[in-house]
Amino acid sequence: MTGKYLDPKADLTFKLIFGEHEDLLKSLLNALLPLDEGKQIEHLEYLPSELVPDNPGKKDSIVDVRCRETGGRHFIVEMQLNWNNEFRHRVILNAAKAVVKQLQPGEEYKLVQPVYSLNLINDTGFESSPDEFYHDYAIVDVAHNDRHIEGLRFVFIELPKFKPKTIAEKGGAKDYRVSWEGDQMAVLWLRFLTEINVRTEEAPAELLENPETAKALKMLEKSAYSEGQLYAYDRFWDAVYRERVFYDDGFRKGEVKGRAEGRVEGRAEGRNEEKIGIARKLKADGMAIDIIAKYTGLTSEEIASL
Repeated sequence: MTGKYLDPKADLTFKLIFGEHEDLLKSLLNALLPLDEGKQIEHLEYLPSELVPDNPGKKDSIVDVRCRETGGRHFIVEMQLNWNNEFRHRVILNAAKAVVKQLQPGEEYKLVQPVYSLNLINDTGFESSPDEFYHDYAIVDVAHNDRHIEGLRFVFIELPKFKPKTIAEKGGAKDYRVSWEGDQMAVLWLRFLTEINVRTEEAPAELLENPETAKALKMLEKSAYSEGQLYAYDRFWDAVYRERVFYDDGFRKGEVKGRAEGRVEGRAEGRNEEKIGIARKLKADGMAIDIIAKYTGLTSEEIASL
């Protein structure tokens, strides 16, 4: 960790910023969710992040941030570092639980409020164009997709695909069906999540000048964390990178292809190519070269040349 800040995508930092500061969470949700004009969030209250089922035999689950608009809509926010199909299924399950848990016995169904699930992914998992980073799913009429049932809304944002120009080149937020105000806060929050990491010495001026992102940046300064918190932070990233190395789909496909061909040298070459691909991802994420070398087996020189 050579810079001034920690990475906002880590479990510790993300929950500190958005799980304890209602004003920052409200700003993030208003910026990134497809809320109708005139229906921006005004006030929020936090709810327990643990979604405990009514039946003890059912599956328990924990989300990063869960909240409710005062008297209305419910929101779930997840930061996911590695994309996998299990995460997609978990998103659906947690949103459904948030619907079910709204009603007490005897209450009328009309009291059920919409649930929005915002999922920020530091990976790519959708078969779409390289600059299509925003994915908005609703319950729609198949024959008339301008008609939808308000109840569940899922938004997935692939952070590695985001570039500030992606919005401008596409003609603004309308192409992504998002009603953020002039794109400004959406761009600032996405820049905050994608440009700030452990190698950042000085944050971009635009983030420092905005009161909300400036407040969030202040909470990322390493000097504000105890030795124990920094140790937990490092352990978190170790676990994330181990998962990425050992469960990367491409890595497993390389192994399968090598076995099928029955050539040891082919398998080794395939593995090395996958290791290089994984190392590129980790290096782009700001991971230290010595840690990348530890988990991929590549030399420091090989990683530095990528």
